[in-house]
Amino acid sequence: MTSRLLAGVAALSLLVAGACATAPASAPEPEISAQRLSDGIRTISADAYQGRYPGTEGERMTLAWLQAQYEAMGLQPGGPNGQWLQRVELKRYTPEGAASVSWTGPDGATHVLEPGKDILVRAATNDGRADVRGAGVVFAGFGIDAPERNWNDYGSLDVRGKVVIVMAGEPDGEVFNGQYTTHHASTSAKADQAFRRGAVGLIMLNPVAATDSAWTGAARRNNAQRTYTPGAADLEFTGSINMDTAHAMAMAAGMDHASFANYASGGFRAVELPGVKLNVQTAETINTLVTHNLLAKIEGTERPDEVIVYSAHWDHVGGAAQHPDAAGEDKIWNGAWDNASGTVGVVEMARAFAAGPRPERTVVFAHMAAEEMGLMGAYAYAADPVYPLEKTVADINIDMLPLSPPTRDVAIFGKGQNDLEDRLSVLAAAEGRYITDDRQPEQGFYYRSDHFPFARAGVPALMPWHGVDWDEGGVPVGRAAWDAKFEADYHQPSDEWSPNLDFRSAVENLELLYRLGFDLANSRDWPGWKPTSEFGAVRARTDAARQ
Repeated sequence: MTSRLLAGVAALSLLVAGACATAPASAPEPEISAQRLSDGIRTISADAYQGRYPGTEGERMTLAWLQAQYEAMGLQPGGPNGQWLQRVELKRYTPEGAASVSWTGPDGATHVLEPGKDILVRAATNDGRADVRGAGVVFAGFGIDAPERNWNDYGSLDVRGKVVIVMAGEPDGEVFNGQYTTHHASTSAKADQAFRRGAVGLIMLNPVAATDSAWTGAARRNNAQRTYTPGAADLEFTGSINMDTAHAMAMAAGMDHASFANYASGGFRAVELPGVKLNVQTAETINTLVTHNLLAKIEGTERPDEVIVYSAHWDHVGGAAQHPDAAGEDKIWNGAWDNASGTVGVVEMARAFAAGPRPERTVVFAHMAAEEMGLMGAYAYAADPVYPLEKTVADINIDMLPLSPPTRDVAIFGKGQNDLEDRLSVLAAAEGRYITDDRQPEQGFYYRSDHFPFARAGVPALMPWHGVDWDEGGVPVGRAAWDAKFEADYHQPSDEWSPNLDFRSAVENLELLYRLGFDLANSRDWPGWKPTSEFGAVRARTDAARQ
């Protein structure tokens, strides 16, 4: 037992009575190998793997390597129909030409909107076609319905068949989590709310003039190829308007600034713009990129239908074929840290489980595709899960292992979301460590890795991150080192394997995550969401399945 472990025993005795996790002594000591981590990262981040871009030879090599690791351990295939792979088809949309958009006011006059100047429009449906004629227009504030925060911008207004205009983001202040944004601020959450209520389109109101650089920049990017998110709201279209367009519509409807001025107050309710009707026709060409998730499993002895998932994305951003205009001689983004490290970390986690007693619940080791394209593999899994999400106990995601000396802190994304952090806190306290947030609210990290599609679907999810409170040097030294590494290597060709990588923090975090998963896999507990979490209501819809 290490000195730090001994130092944490007193803290453990105080915490364990108030937490749901069983004591860490119930789990066998895992043999997490820094050498195996290093060797695995060196292999799949080599130049031969071409930056592990989906749909390339680099994908085939990565998945073959993963399958070989699991076969050597004696694990079972965890994908659909007893296979290792789950096929993921990603639809990529490119506009066929300029959209046709106009609106009419109460006087019947038609106002043509110029795409790129007055409005930005993209088809959002699976078939790439939008044909909206004479739809009513509603302004719904931020477009948020958050019962856990006593906030509802829609009120009782019926928006079926209408187009909803909303503000970007969410209200400032502690009602919406202070510096850390909630999911309610995202375009996808606003689209879900509008679609659930029967709207045909969602338009974001950008509060700038048509000549503003923020608007003109967005217009230049609007026609770029986009990848449809599996399971996304099936609206006819999504788009943006500037203040000039919004003002013209409001004035035609006989509404002035005072009609909308209190949209951030909490007392605002959606209003329809009387007599204003919108017409949108646009079409997009679709091509399909085929990639794959890989899943392995250890089937549970007592409750095999209850599942704990360890996840990590295997992909990175590719090489010369994906970056033809890249400067410099190095044309391969090897992605050793992001995310060969997490990929090999999940393999090492599986090795620890395979060496121990077989768990009561099933443990799945999931390697997700296309995270760098927008969490696409994880979204595809959530839209078509191999294991029912209502019986998925938790997702523990590993993205970019900490490569540093040992730390006193265990940073996580989404602190305050669910009680997985409380269980992890008990285990960390036994080692004299403590849980903290990611310390970077401006990054919006909670919504940027593969745990998030699980959370969005109601599955309690945990994403550990990089501690900066180093055992030797504390936060000042650790934060400076982290900032320097992130600046130098994140999404850069310099993110390569080196014999000098320090795996001590990675090993201690993986040991914690093993104990967390082991305890869950051998209990009847169901982790839950905290009262202020936006995902608790989603989980509650399937409570009966866990009785």
